[in-house]
Amino acid sequence: MHKATIYKAVIFDLGRVIINFDFERGYRALEGLCPYPAAEIPGRIFGAGLVRSLETGLIEPREFYAQFSRLLNLTIDYSRFCEIWNCVFTQPLLPESLLESLAARYRLVLLSNTNPIHFEWIRADIPHLLRHFHGMALSYEVKAMKPQPEIYRAALALAQCRPEECFFTDDIPEYVEGARRLGIDAVQFESGEQIERELRARAIL
Repeated sequence: MHKATIYKAVIFDLGRVIINFDFERGYRALEGLCPYPAAEIPGRIFGAGLVRSLETGLIEPREFYAQFSRLLNLTIDYSRFCEIWNCVFTQPLLPESLLESLAARYRLVLLSNTNPIHFEWIRADIPHLLRHFHGMALSYEVKAMKPQPEIYRAALALAQCRPEECFFTDDIPEYVEGARRLGIDAVQFESGEQIERELRARAIL
C-alpha cells in the first residue's frame, strides 16, 4: 500500500524525536531554589496554563519568567532561569545522515509544540541537524498547538504538497491521530531504527 504512494515530504516532531528531553531534570534543578518539592512543580506551572501560553505565543519569554518566578517564589535572574529551563534536553535521537539523505529528495519539515526559550537554545545546540529542514511550523509562531488542525495545516503549507503525500512521526499518539485526521500518513515514534523501517516500508529511504 505504501509503495503506491508518491511521497513528497517528511515531517518530524522535535522533542523525543529529533532530540530527547527529560523534564525531571528541570524540576530537580528548581527544587533547591524554591519552597516546593520537584513532584509539586509540574502541577503548579501546568495547572496555571503558563506553559501553554508561552508555547502558543500569548506571552513573551520575560513575562513567562516573571509569572513563573512568582508562582514558585523563585529569586533567580533571567539568564539562570533559561539555563534551568533548557537543561531538560539531552541527546539527539536521529542521525544527521538520515536527515541529510531525506532532505536531498524530499521537503523536510519540523512540526513542534515549543517555545522561544527552548527553541533558541536548540538552534544553538543542534544547528547541524536543523540546517537540513526546509521549513519549521513552531507552535509559538503559528499560535496553535498540536493536535489543533491549524498547526498541521501550517506544516502542510511548508511541505508544499497534499496531506497524503506527507509522512509524519511524533512520539505522542494524540498528535499522530491529529495528523491522520487531516489525511497525513502518520506513525508514533518509538526509536530511530523503527522510523527507518517505516520509511523503508514506504520506499522513502
